[in-house]
Amino acid sequence: MTSLRLRVFAVFALGYFISYLFRGVNLGFAPFLSHELGFTATDLGTLTSVYFLGFAGAQIPGGVLLDHYGPRRVTACVMLVAAAGAVIFGVSHNLAAMMVGRLLIGVGVSVCLGGAFKATAQHFPVAQLTLVNGLVMAVGGLGGVAVGAPLSWLLSIAPWRSVSLGLAVLTAVVAAIIWMGGPRTRDTHHQASVLEQFKGTAHILRSRAFWKTATFSSLTQAVFYAMQSLWVGAFLRDVVPAGTADIGTRAASLVSVLGGAFIAGNIGFGALARGFERRGVSVHLFSGVTMALFVLVQALLAARAPLPATLLWAAYGALGGTGILTYAVLAEYFPPRLIGRVNTTFTLVIFIGIFVLQIAIGAALAHWPALDGHYPAVAHQTVWAILVVLQVLCAVWYFMPARRTSAARHAIETQ
Repeated sequence: MTSLRLRVFAVFALGYFISYLFRGVNLGFAPFLSHELGFTATDLGTLTSVYFLGFAGAQIPGGVLLDHYGPRRVTACVMLVAAAGAVIFGVSHNLAAMMVGRLLIGVGVSVCLGGAFKATAQHFPVAQLTLVNGLVMAVGGLGGVAVGAPLSWLLSIAPWRSVSLGLAVLTAVVAAIIWMGGPRTRDTHHQASVLEQFKGTAHILRSRAFWKTATFSSLTQAVFYAMQSLWVGAFLRDVVPAGTADIGTRAASLVSVLGGAFIAGNIGFGALARGFERRGVSVHLFSGVTMALFVLVQALLAARAPLPATLLWAAYGALGGTGILTYAVLAEYFPPRLIGRVNTTFTLVIFIGIFVLQIAIGAALAHWPALDGHYPAVAHQTVWAILVVLQVLCAVWYFMPARRTSAARHAIETQ
């Protein structure tokens, strides 16, 4: 059973790595797209966010398919759509066509995270899910490291279009690995039709406890991924101490620091959450505290606090992914037959947030005049300050005492 669990972890975590890689690849492509195709900040925000729109739009049907057909077949097949999208993106020469490619990429990797969490929920005890899911996120987080200095180096020796086509091939290979290596477990209830399973999703969306648990988490995750996948690069290039010799190299290095810290944070905080739970501290509380610390780090960065940049960005990366602990919290509220839909519904909320934020941030920055592609520091600081305030408001609701039984009640009623 141990070898089976390792295989489940390995193949599905690899799929999530591909998803994460596509999520942030435009961070490296952005300067080339601006120079070669003349894309503005609004264009880049819209182009990058289309991935998240496709990702979000596929969550509900993806959750139903995961629960009905199982994570192996659904994840492997849908990833081929992402491979096709990467090809379209790499050969296109206008914004509209590239948006189609990004949309297909988003749809194609939309079930990678939900499929991984569905598979781990099938093969691991609930008590281990905080750690195991953290490890899945950590492997995915390697994609966050890859879109920093490694991608910057790769783009210095290869055209961005070739890199995009290479990603298409890599995606197809990983899809084949999941198809051949994933276990054939199928958590299907033959008495429930697909329509009835969609009704199960409706029950989840009507659950007040779901929203109370998910709102703060989804907003912190949306902020983190919206920044990491595009706007953190602009922030690092524009809001940087005077006298820095090579701003681009420094920005790429700090992006990799952020990505590496994200990996360490997912492993470390997943283990810590489990340890604190044994001592009577709920995962709900532990996750809330770490998310609050993430908001504090954002405030320090926006205020340009006189602290080492490496330390602050490492803290940003380590704390930025702690909202994923909410997946384990929700797994306690809902029965196994609903886990695919619960996970993808939560992911849907996150990615709608990312889609909205990426466009909104680009539009907000465009209100300030750009000089050689750079925006004034006050533009970035204003955007970050607004985001901090929104997260604080959500945190207040998250920590308010409330009965936490409605989600379980809905789950029991749902077939």
